[in-house]
Amino acid sequence: MSSAAALIGALWRTSCRRRLHGAPRRSSDAPAQRKLVRSGEERKPVICIEGNIASGKTTCLEYFSRTSDIEVLTEPISKWRDVRGHNPLALMYQDPARWGITLQTYVQLTMLDRHLSAVAAPVRMMERSLYSAKYIFVENLYRSGKMPEVDFAVLSEWFEWITHNISIPVDLIVYLQTTPQTCYERLKQRCREEEKVIPMEYLEATHNLYEDWLIKQTAFPLPAPVLVIPADHDQQKMLQHYEENRERILAASGT
Repeated sequence: MSSAAALIGALWRTSCRRRLHGAPRRSSDAPAQRKLVRSGEERKPVICIEGNIASGKTTCLEYFSRTSDIEVLTEPISKWRDVRGHNPLALMYQDPARWGITLQTYVQLTMLDRHLSAVAAPVRMMERSLYSAKYIFVENLYRSGKMPEVDFAVLSEWFEWITHNISIPVDLIVYLQTTPQTCYERLKQRCREEEKVIPMEYLEATHNLYEDWLIKQTAFPLPAPVLVIPADHDQQKMLQHYEENRERILAASGT
């Protein structure tokens, strides 16, 4: 069983016991509920690398993975491609109205597991986060008309329950800011099977959501301060940018 599933199960059983014994539901005049945290591990700084599809997150993570104090956690794409022999990632791109909620429910679970999993290094650096899964990709499916309102409502309720009941701290968001055109060109170059059907319009929509969330800061709550790194450059230039911002990134983690 994953860390996320075990923690959710424990929290759900606790919630059920409280209701069975007549414990009051949360209200405005009741003490704030304590969020469940992973036991047996001290709180470690969390840095999330955010950006559009093909914005250069992999290169960024590979660069910082060479830092001994940082443990890098990539998106669990291999899990999204193979759930007991099924590929919900490919199915979602082929028919988002049918398979969007299937993939995004599993994305929420696996990203929560990334947030909760034990790490040996002092700092956890993640590719994206539970927050961008909801604020960018679920939101985009809904706004584009490809996710029915009932599916969006269910995913929203699930996300709100998780963030209300489980501690998911983030100390810094590093936003790799790219134009949709740059991302589209990179997509064509790397030729991942599931991404062959992604149109330019999809990248433009996710870009706009990222800008509203992290730059304009008008769309959704920010879980952490944001460091913006322009990422339209070639790999060599980007490595220079990462080196220039290394101290700012590590300072946010306290290392």
